[in-house]
Amino acid sequence: MSAAELSVVIPAFNEAGRIAETVDRVARELAAMAIAWELIVVNDGSTDETSAIARARAAVDPRVRVIDITHAGKGAAVRHGMLAARGAWCFLADADLSMPIDNLRRFYDPARGLPDVPIVIGSREAHGSRRFEEPLRRHLIGRAFNVAARLLVGLRIQDTQCGFKLFSGDAARALFAAQQLDGFSFDVEVLALARWAGFDVREVPIDWHYDRDSKVSWRAGAAAFADLVRIRWNLLRGVYGRPRVAEQHGV
Repeated sequence: MSAAELSVVIPAFNEAGRIAETVDRVARELAAMAIAWELIVVNDGSTDETSAIARARAAVDPRVRVIDITHAGKGAAVRHGMLAARGAWCFLADADLSMPIDNLRRFYDPARGLPDVPIVIGSREAHGSRRFEEPLRRHLIGRAFNVAARLLVGLRIQDTQCGFKLFSGDAARALFAAQQLDGFSFDVEVLALARWAGFDVREVPIDWHYDRDSKVSWRAGAAAFADLVRIRWNLLRGVYGRPRVAEQHGV
């Protein structure tokens, strides 16, 4: 398959109940945009029929690809997908589509011109964003995590954890080659690497619907906070080096 204008990467773990609908909805939106595209489902060692269902979609549309990996975590799945992507731009989307996929055009809309920064991230905190049905406790935990990310890692981003992000192909290859964390804190690590590499990041407001079947457990949440300390320590020790960037699309 030749290079695409846009690659969409969807990490999936035990998503048999909705992966077919997710692939179909994303594919319809991409087709409506009239661009060359590919959709990559990264099956993170699911124990259900996620891979088989996604592969059935891939069998009828060569623009859909499935990558199977041993279960390691969302960060590992995203890394595999981004490094396998062939697009000039790469978009990360959660399998639950908690952000309606028509919001994609807030990140990437060729009809209005390509983004003028290499990284555009969805924000549930930016002016104009809307949250639906999110429990107060979940919201407060998220804000506490963001404060911790600001204090420990030095990020000045309102919403690091939203699962919808756009990267130029060059930024994706540079950052995800350096990314190390396999769990849910990979977003903070990648954004910290982006800051270190000098990539500009823009937040855009999105509509976001709380998913009651979210796979973010209390244990995973506690591990995410611990990972912030690990990221800080890695930065202080120079573990990552500086991600090599050959081109930043003129930015």
